[in-house]
Amino acid sequence: MSINYRSLTCSTADALVIYLLEGKLQVSNEELNKNIKFAEAKELFNGKNGEVYTFTRPSDETIQTVVLVGLGKEEELNLDKVREATGKGIKKIKELGLTNIFLRVPHTENIKLEELIKAMATSAELANYTFNKYKTDAKEEKELNVSISRCGIKEATKEIEDAINEGVEIAKGIIIARNLVNEPSNVIYPETLAEAAVNVGKESGFEVEVHGVEEIKALKMEAFYNVAKGSSKEPKLIVMRYFGDKDNKETVLGLVGKGLTYDSGGYSLKPSNSMKDMKSDMGGAASVIGAMSIIAKRGLKLNVVAVVASCENLVSGNAYKPGEVIGSMAGKTIEVDNTDAEGRLTLVDAIHYIITKENANEVIDLATLTGAALVALGETTTAVVTNNDEFYNELKSASEYTGDKMWQLPAFDDYKKLIESHIADLKNSGGRYAGTITAGLFIEAFVQDKPWLHLDIAGTAWTSSNSNLGVKGGTGAPVHTLYELAKRRSK
Repeated sequence: MSINYRSLTCSTADALVIYLLEGKLQVSNEELNKNIKFAEAKELFNGKNGEVYTFTRPSDETIQTVVLVGLGKEEELNLDKVREATGKGIKKIKELGLTNIFLRVPHTENIKLEELIKAMATSAELANYTFNKYKTDAKEEKELNVSISRCGIKEATKEIEDAINEGVEIAKGIIIARNLVNEPSNVIYPETLAEAAVNVGKESGFEVEVHGVEEIKALKMEAFYNVAKGSSKEPKLIVMRYFGDKDNKETVLGLVGKGLTYDSGGYSLKPSNSMKDMKSDMGGAASVIGAMSIIAKRGLKLNVVAVVASCENLVSGNAYKPGEVIGSMAGKTIEVDNTDAEGRLTLVDAIHYIITKENANEVIDLATLTGAALVALGETTTAVVTNNDEFYNELKSASEYTGDKMWQLPAFDDYKKLIESHIADLKNSGGRYAGTITAGLFIEAFVQDKPWLHLDIAGTAWTSSNSNLGVKGGTGAPVHTLYELAKRRSK
């Protein structure tokens, strides 16, 4: 897909997408206005949010398809509605097999022009996304040529060009995460995930260092290694570094992504129906790789280090077992109550590493960690546990801009009793009750009082159905929010 400002005109495009507000169903072209008024009179289109109406008209010796998309009432308009409307328009046009698309930027005083254009560029890329590389009968995807324009502005300003470029780069970072999650576990495993991170780093401009099993042992990452040792595939510790503020190397934002490229549950074996999508258990790792790509490409002035402890959790004669007591890089001992509570074991060693070896001052960890998060909040909202409300408010503000929904869960000390062990410092599972909270509090025991956010993306990293901005499978959430948070800190 190519996205440009005014590379096409209204009359030369195969398809014209017009965004309309409820109560303001008119454009500058009288011929189009007649069609719009006809649709309104027949109650086929009123501009309500989510409405779509399609008609055709003669244009430059051809037939042009016009897609009207409703944005709802202007006073209720936000970027989410613009993104969804763009997705609907692109999906409709792809159904019709058209390739040259003109997106007409809506007129509104509520949202800046550059913000509208950026949202439209991001959404057009995401709506065009497919993952059908393993379908032998899949039709070759047609290259889409998308032109974004607002009437009255013939030439793109520097700000408009940058808005398009930023929008496309955000989408590409999200797509990196989607692709990694959607790949099957025989394609993406610790070694190939590390290779993917290296390749993204080279293309985007950040450094990647990969540590193998001997280095993991030397670092005394016992919790991580115990999860990994049941698989014949060697674990990898993937460290990604971006220093955009070299004059202030003491300030480092740490991102830690869960990197279980496959999770069978170990000896606490999952039911077979719960295993089939466990290739997605590295959604946190995919998200931090995607976010690092955008941060580096945009040249943000801040320092970010991302760490992924990647492995598989399988059953074998070497696998760890329920009832064992294992160590950790931090020196704390852990009673293994459940081998399917493995992600938090890899995360705590990665978090201790990023604080002690990479000097992270603040940490955000992302993990497809608990089924309890999915039960509580569904596929819509990411659960958050934190030790710092100011840090959470910063995340929430960024997420409200990007459309990634977040919800803070309580972290009362009472819940910590559920992860107390009578023979070790902690146990790795608090049982059925408050499962998302106790998983987060287990991780908190290793953050050394650093400002910390735990994002349980078990529900949001994967979707069970197609949407206006994607397809069934990996979503890339919350790549955009991580980038937006970093951007707001960039000096």
